[in-house]
Amino acid sequence: KNEFHDYLAQYPAKDIRRALIDLFKVMDTKPENRDPYLADDLKVFPYVNGGLFSNENIEIPQFTDEIKNLLLAKASEDFDWSEISPTIFGAVFESTLNPETRRSGGMHYTSIENIHKVIDPLFLNQLGHEFDACTTKKDLQAFQDKLASLTFFDPACGSGNFLTETYVSLRRLENKVISKLQGPQMVMGDFKNPVKVSIHQFYGIEINDFAVSVATTALWIAELQMLRETERIATFEVDPLPLKTYHNIHEGNALRLDWSEVIAPENLNYIMGNPPFVGHQHRTLDQQQDMDVLYADIADSNYGKLDYVCAWYKKAADYMQGTSIRAALVSTNSICQGESVIAMWQPLFEKKHITIDFAWPTFQWDSESSLKAHVHCVIVGFSTIGTKERRLYNSDGTYKQCQNINGYLLDAPNVFVQSRSKAPKGLPEMTKGSQPTDGGNLFLTEDEKNALIAKYPTTQQFVKQFVGAEEFINNKKRYCLWLKGVSPTLYSHIPEITDRLKAVREMRLASPTASVKRDADIPMLFTQIRQPETNYLIIPRHSSETRRYIPIGYMNADVICGDANQMIADASIYMFGLLTSNVHMSWMRVVCGRLEMRYRYSPAVYYDFPWPKPTEVQKAKIEQTAQAILDARALYPDCSLAELYGEVSMPPELVKAHQENDKAVMAAYGFSTKMTESECVARLLEMYQELTR
Repeated sequence: KNEFHDYLAQYPAKDIRRALIDLFKVMDTKPENRDPYLADDLKVFPYVNGGLFSNENIEIPQFTDEIKNLLLAKASEDFDWSEISPTIFGAVFESTLNPETRRSGGMHYTSIENIHKVIDPLFLNQLGHEFDACTTKKDLQAFQDKLASLTFFDPACGSGNFLTETYVSLRRLENKVISKLQGPQMVMGDFKNPVKVSIHQFYGIEINDFAVSVATTALWIAELQMLRETERIATFEVDPLPLKTYHNIHEGNALRLDWSEVIAPENLNYIMGNPPFVGHQHRTLDQQQDMDVLYADIADSNYGKLDYVCAWYKKAADYMQGTSIRAALVSTNSICQGESVIAMWQPLFEKKHITIDFAWPTFQWDSESSLKAHVHCVIVGFSTIGTKERRLYNSDGTYKQCQNINGYLLDAPNVFVQSRSKAPKGLPEMTKGSQPTDGGNLFLTEDEKNALIAKYPTTQQFVKQFVGAEEFINNKKRYCLWLKGVSPTLYSHIPEITDRLKAVREMRLASPTASVKRDADIPMLFTQIRQPETNYLIIPRHSSETRRYIPIGYMNADVICGDANQMIADASIYMFGLLTSNVHMSWMRVVCGRLEMRYRYSPAVYYDFPWPKPTEVQKAKIEQTAQAILDARALYPDCSLAELYGEVSMPPELVKAHQENDKAVMAAYGFSTKMTESECVARLLEMYQELTR
């Protein structure tokens, strides 16, 4: 550090760039090949090798006085840079990328804590147990040899955080071995390096060329740091330079590269990492083509709706066939929810013989960067060889030992909910509300409604309250012109209405959709009309994931239901009690789709739900408790459902009413009130499996 400071200090800012280029060339040249007339201030720098300074096309910006002074200040500060974690490069690298690059690449860099959620259950915990079991010198030597034989592969390695932290963790374990084998004696005479674990056991693929360089450099730094730790344990010194060339990090598209060319599968032990988080709707054309190629051998897979990360699971499953490789990947939690489960996991279970060995259900993912990755993730460990101890982890690191972990990350059989599009026999249909496709021209505010009716009193019969999900949940007032079955004589003379209808017609004529264009001839009507003639049960299609219960309620037939809601005409109070129960909500949270993290309720959630077979007494009890929920809401007429069902604002009367309803519904299923939510869903999945055999 001192030599570096003195070397740069002699140059003005405008010459720093040239001075660094000269320095890099010297550090990439063996001493015997250097210019004999090389300046003394350059001779002191060592030969580094390893390709670290071999790139002659490296871009070095011009320096200002301010940047030069900052660099020199950092070089002269009394700070031990050798203790800096190499994984910090991941955060530094991320901070250099613009938001669009991060989004399109699905890049999220990883905290040490989250890396260990992957590598600890994958292999590190077991290695720790094996070390603890070593009682003899022979045991320790054999264990060290095992550490040096293991190989690791991150097929989306980014700046190398997973590889670097894994290397550091293995070397710390090896240092414990060395400490027991050698103790604090000085190694004299015929020196033999006691270190066997090497960065050459670590492989990666990364599509970003700069990230490849960062990953390679981070591993070198980790190697040097861990060597210093070993020196303190075994009391020996070794010159780490020159570096050995390291070409295990490959630049390229991991979904197009043959992984066998990076490392042969028979030579690999573990796959790990956090592949790109890119939702199916955000995939680029190239990314879509990646998936088309990869899934070509599974013709019946509905992979088009899968997140991009799923391709790494498929590629890993193909690669590990016939081997004992174990893998663990971080993913967006959508891969274990809703339609994605059958599209992703069924082919892997049935055609690739994959088993889930451990998993961390949904948790919030944090990166080392100041630009936090606010996404909800799962970690899934899998293999083709299985394990006797399948573990589902809790947020505090405790775990449940399972018989089987299915695609929903539940301790339950491998059941796949098929997403029915039609109601089973005896169950009333659920439909979307009516869709206007009107450019907003058929809608009125409360003031506009009042002004229209005051001027034309006869319009009161066809100006109706309209309720979309927003209006229903937040108790907002909105109105629409509902002209179905209304004679034109009642409105054709009213300019405030005919002007709106002309605007609807023009909007529809401009639409690229043929069916919408056809409906330009009937601008007085919604393009899709499904309004029931009876009271109906309404369920908003999207709802906040923070709510224990989705707000569900009854609406009068005169209130027009919009297409942001699902509805069931003439639904009984018993049905309301079942659908608003914790049993149905537990089911919904697992099998529904998601918009970001919000629940996306579809008819399939309702159609696939296994209903109980209650006694008449049990059914009457549910009807009673369901009515009590409506009565409890009525105690707060000024409150919206958003307020009544807020995470911390649910009134005590409503809490109690829901608790009593939950008990009544669980009794109808024969479920214990001590059952956890995951146990409840596991039992529902078993019921579903029985119903669909």
